[in-house]
Amino acid sequence: MPECLTVKQLWFVFLKSIVSMNQNCFVMRKLITEFIGTFFLVVVIGMVVIGGKGDFAPLAIGSVLMCMIFAGAHVSGAHYNPAVTLAVLLRGRISLKEAGAYMIVQIIGAIASASVVNFLMPGKMPDVASAMVSTSSSVVAEILGTFALAYVVLNVATAKGTTGNMFYGLSIGFTVLSMAYAFGSISGGAFNPAVAVGISIMRLAEWSQFWVYLVGCFGGAALAALVFRINNPEDK
Repeated sequence: MPECLTVKQLWFVFLKSIVSMNQNCFVMRKLITEFIGTFFLVVVIGMVVIGGKGDFAPLAIGSVLMCMIFAGAHVSGAHYNPAVTLAVLLRGRISLKEAGAYMIVQIIGAIASASVVNFLMPGKMPDVASAMVSTSSSVVAEILGTFALAYVVLNVATAKGTTGNMFYGLSIGFTVLSMAYAFGSISGGAFNPAVAVGISIMRLAEWSQFWVYLVGCFGGAALAALVFRINNPEDK
């Protein structure tokens, strides 16, 4: 009898280790997806802005975000943005531990992309970053833009009423495109702390004004999560 119990216990430990291994692999796949999506988003931002694409830049940025969302949403949820991750956390669709890992990987992706842009366009990065005309206006612009983005994400990608829809990537991409055209000339139109890290490294924004993106992006995301919970009290 003891031998039989021992065999059962070993079998249980083996199965538990397999389940744990699969869970760890799934988390790793999520983090890899978040890295890839954030990386290409920030790469495109750097290449089109430094490359002088002007008024066409938001179109490219919104398009690559849309494509990366369609590519990775089934794996990680396709946040590619610490502010969006915060909104999803406050909405209750991701754990605190996983949200922290997402944010770290997103920042790493932005840093890596800035290095790639610098390699591909040597000497073309600005010598000095342009300062914001008004930090107060920029904070408001980032709050509004990020609120719109997070609000759309929560409603099209996490709400029960839109489960299984096929338009979420298009909606999110076009929201970023629209907000970039609306507020880009005021704050730079980051709406994403990871993007803010990338553009600061590429000297498209001043590090001394980085706080504007932290306050604006996380503030707008938190507000969007609050509004979503108020409007959808039954959607847990």
